[in-house]
Amino acid sequence: MLVAAALCPCPPLLVPAVAAGAAPELAALRAACLDVTGVLAAARPDRLVVLGPADEAGRGPHPQGASGSFRGFGVDLEVRLGAAGTTPERELPPSLSVGAWLLSRAEWAGAPVDALGVAASLPRDHALSTGRELAASAPRVALLVMGDGSACRTVKAPGYFDERAEAFDAATARALGTADLDALTALDEERAAALQVSGRAGWQVLAGAAEGADLRGRLLRDEAPYGVGYFVAAWS
Repeated sequence: MLVAAALCPCPPLLVPAVAAGAAPELAALRAACLDVTGVLAAARPDRLVVLGPADEAGRGPHPQGASGSFRGFGVDLEVRLGAAGTTPERELPPSLSVGAWLLSRAEWAGAPVDALGVAASLPRDHALSTGRELAASAPRVALLVMGDGSACRTVKAPGYFDERAEAFDAATARALGTADLDALTALDEERAAALQVSGRAGWQVLAGAAEGADLRGRLLRDEAPYGVGYFVAAWS
């Protein structure tokens, strides 16, 4: 059963070493992400799963001990998912590496941790069923869900400006902040893809996992400093 969830954006810029001189710009967002990991610890889960968007190479399960790095962003920094163990051959994708970094900064010492990389294009029904399977995998399950909103909020955004982006992100922020499962389930797959929303599939996995859990949500941050929607929320 799902007992808690934390939702964070996944730009590598959250990691100060990657952001370098721009690190102070995301200080409040970074602090909020660290805060919501406390909700996960307080729930005392038997299993913590980090979810995040991934390309084909990074999709699927990643066991505890999996490692990732930020070398692709010009920084010689490695991270590990949970306690050390036999390092798998596959590296964590960037979104899960950011999640692993957050847990390391929070000094996670709770339940075993593993991860799941999901395609941003994962169909809604598959996402919901994946969430149900995760929730049933242990008596007390917690999720750390990494994902961004639209990348089309301004003309300087990665996806340029799309007038539909702000409304999509506003609806998403409301749903995440109120743990509205119906609203998350109803997020439009085609529009999310057009707006370059990386978090849609993960949020719908969460919606499936939270069915019957009666969790309440709290939105800590809703901003778009680089023309990309970033949300931080906690469900407990």
